[in-house]
Amino acid sequence: MAHTFLFEPAVWIATGTFWRGDGEPLEAVGRTEIAHREQCWLLSATLKVLGSPPVEFVHAYLIEPPGPDGGLMKWTFESETFGKLAGTYVVVDRAIVSLFDCDSSGFHGTEHLGQLDADHYATVGALLQNDKLIYSWAMRLARET
Repeated sequence: MAHTFLFEPAVWIATGTFWRGDGEPLEAVGRTEIAHREQCWLLSATLKVLGSPPVEFVHAYLIEPPGPDGGLMKWTFESETFGKLAGTYVVVDRAIVSLFDCDSSGFHGTEHLGQLDADHYATVGALLQNDKLIYSWAMRLARET
């Protein structure tokens, strides 16, 4: 089955759990939109963590379209909180793995997106700063129809 997340323009709705570095689980909901342009792909996302008070993260990634092999894509994301993150998406069978870091801030992490079917993915990931766990998450993504 061909991957649909990232590879097809679409809107995805996320639901799941977000853990703070101290292990407290919090409900999380989000929305991701993928758009394809000739020179780059755009990923725009919001993630609302329903704690007290709620926190909302807003992300905008620039993704280099894959080369002829289709299995590797570089991306960048910049924010005041995290600095400039640079990462790589790697396609491995039914999974898309993202590895990322920021030299100046010490942030680094990984995310694994496992394809369940053409319209659903399960994702888990973790963000660290140097050797300290900042956040981790487990989410389900469903493509809007």
